[in-house]
Amino acid sequence: MTYAWEDHVPQLMQLGLEGLAIVCGGAAVLWLVSLATEDASIADRFWGVGFVVLAAYYASRGWGWPPRAMLVLALTAVWGLRLSLHIHLRNRGKPEDPRYARWREAGGDRYWLTQLFKVFLLQALLMWVIAAPLLIGQTAPAPDRLTAFDLLGAAIWLVGFASEAVGDAQLAAFKKDPANEGRVLSTGLWRYTRHPNYFGDSLIWWGLFVVAAGVPGGFWTVFSPILMTWLLVRVSGVRLLEESLRESRPEYADYVARTSSFLPRRPRDREAGRA
Repeated sequence: MTYAWEDHVPQLMQLGLEGLAIVCGGAAVLWLVSLATEDASIADRFWGVGFVVLAAYYASRGWGWPPRAMLVLALTAVWGLRLSLHIHLRNRGKPEDPRYARWREAGGDRYWLTQLFKVFLLQALLMWVIAAPLLIGQTAPAPDRLTAFDLLGAAIWLVGFASEAVGDAQLAAFKKDPANEGRVLSTGLWRYTRHPNYFGDSLIWWGLFVVAAGVPGGFWTVFSPILMTWLLVRVSGVRLLEESLRESRPEYADYVARTSSFLPRRPRDREAGRA
């Protein structure tokens, strides 16, 4: 089957703009809820869900080969719903995330307005941009068969999902033990990378990109996993978290010295890690 994605640019733009309107509308609703609860952390809980909503909308309105559209939707839904549930359970009953609390204090009386743009609409825009592989992967009717790109993308996604889910589970179990208060987790996946969950999150989007790269016009969405990886490493993930951990965990400097920050590898000093 021959398919020239260039002939469908107007339709792709229309569907993409509809997706943008949906996530921005959802962000505005969450913003109103955050004003009532005085907790902007709610934005984090719906980060994964937002991608699921976009994937479901693109699948329902798109004209792609149905099995591939369902594959992209399933991969996105499993990842997004698990992530949102994990963040909800982790933050349940806790005060507002310190990042947002600092912004609230610095923003003063006008924070209610800056919160809309700095937190909710910014996240919605990033979500929409990063979701580009979902749009392309779910609107291409060709190839009308599973390809090596689909299989490879799903395999990369699986490795990423396992790293993120297992890493989160190991950290949650570690924190439940009162004996670990103030200590650093350096066993399991955390022995090989300081952030197995962020590394896995990055692989999720590289996998979804590879699926999209197998259809006409899909390679241009490479900016999606690049942007997600950059955000995880340099903006909202590794950098911010490690700034606080260096201050609150005396063991963390030694952990940093022997453990990769992102890409998994053997510890520099194998005898330094706990068994």
